Amino acid sequence: MNTSVTNRKPSECKNIAEVRDEIDNIDNVIVTLLSERFQYVKEVVKYKEKTADGIEASDRKKAVLEKRRQWAQERGLDPDVIEEIYAKLIQYFISEEKKIMNL
Repeated sequence: MNTSVTNRKPSECKNIAEVRDEIDNIDNVIVTLLSERFQYVKEVVKYKEKTADGIEASDRKKAVLEKRRQWAQERGLDPDVIEEIYAKLIQYFISEEKKIMNL
């Protein structure tokens, strides 16, 4: 199964415009996936305890960040940067969950 979202490999790009087009393709998919992820975040609210602590789910947050660090390292990315990105993303989603729950 080919899961690539690009039209060519980096080494196949012939100029900066082609490289940028492929980066844009990737970013479009990333944003689409974040939107899809958010749909699950809104759904999980149904199953969480209706308290600030329940929404925060500190143990789950910690586990998610640790796993994303591991995935980053496995893929040659800086785990600190990926953790920072996900920490910000999770904090945003938590604030959205609190809005949904009127907390």
